[in-house]
Amino acid sequence: MTKVNPRDLPDLIHRPLVTEKATILLEKNKYVFEVVPKATKPDIKAAIESLFDVKVVSVNTMRLPRKKKRVGRFVGYKPQYKKAIVTLQPGDKIALFPDV
Repeated sequence: MTKVNPRDLPDLIHRPLVTEKATILLEKNKYVFEVVPKATKPDIKAAIESLFDVKVVSVNTMRLPRKKKRVGRFVGYKPQYKKAIVTLQPGDKIALFPDV
């Protein structure tokens, strides 16, 4: 396991993903985040636990395939990203939509 500086942990998490599928997973106490492609499961677990003060039970990750992007006659690709589904301990929760 690689040693990650605790000061670099917040940089591993880009943003929470709020899609229809992700909101259905919220009912099962699972949260979906976009993370750095080089991040490992232990790194993601440590980052979520330090950022939100919760206990993480498991982390599932997936690297999604790159999608083609066409501008005129030029064909390129969108940047590749990694998605992490984080399962929290029962009773813990993350406030994605804080009351304003």
